Amino acid sequence: MTTARYRPTWELAVDPLVSCKLCLGEFPLEQMTTITQCQCVFCTMCLKQYVELLIKEGLETAISCPDSACPKRGHLQENEIECMVATEMMQRYKKLQFEREVLLDPCRTWCPSSTCQAVCQLKEADSPTLPQLVQCAVCALEFCSACKANWHPGQACQENNLPITSFLPGENSSFYKNEEDDAPIKRCPKCKVYIERDEGCAQMMCKNCKHAFCWYCLESLDDDFLLIHYDKGPCRNKLGHSRASVIWHRTQVVGIFAGFGLLLLVASPFLLLATPIVLCCKCKCSKGDDDPLPT
Repeated sequence: MTTARYRPTWELAVDPLVSCKLCLGEFPLEQMTTITQCQCVFCTMCLKQYVELLIKEGLETAISCPDSACPKRGHLQENEIECMVATEMMQRYKKLQFEREVLLDPCRTWCPSSTCQAVCQLKEADSPTLPQLVQCAVCALEFCSACKANWHPGQACQENNLPITSFLPGENSSFYKNEEDDAPIKRCPKCKVYIERDEGCAQMMCKNCKHAFCWYCLESLDDDFLLIHYDKGPCRNKLGHSRASVIWHRTQVVGIFAGFGLLLLVASPFLLLATPIVLCCKCKCSKGDDDPLPT
């Protein structure tokens, strides 16, 4: 016959706390979520905010594990995402997935009509880059698969000769062309993907290719850190920010470069003084290695 041993209250088992790599907080296991593919664990609240942010910004269609050092480079499955976000957010996620699939599919393309935007099927061809006639099954529009303009049999595509201010969809619609050239939908001048701008700054960055450009004239801003583009020309004072905020932005940029320059200037004398010492130590070490072993 065995008797139960008395166990002090301070030795009673308690639920272990698990650390979240996102917020660094510790929570009980029932407040944590494990990613099936890689078995990484995060608190449910942080993971939910992470997923909602990526879907809202449209940064990626395959939501990866938030741990940058994840050994398995796992991704969240669709059923895991559906359990964390609202119905509207999930619909947006599926829409982003579908748009990405069409963009990467050489056999499908979007109808360029601004009032249609249906997905059109392309004919199988030896070279998918060759122009072909595409007829939209919804609005019956006939357009070129290469340049998305009206079908032009016997003529080369004129897309490369068009001014940089051309954009899609709805190139022929007055809704997308106005006197101020402030269309709500344009395409990236580098990768040609569709971009919609509701309001805010005129300095745009394409989420697909990370190209920075001006929304009004589509001129590149990749090397214009100080935003001098908006000081003259047709886009003058059209950045969308106050003059004070622009000056503060430029002060920050100049301060960063000046800080690096000052740091290099201060460190250069020490580097010059340390170089002979390092060379002497290296020479002594090499001479010591050449000395014969004592007998």
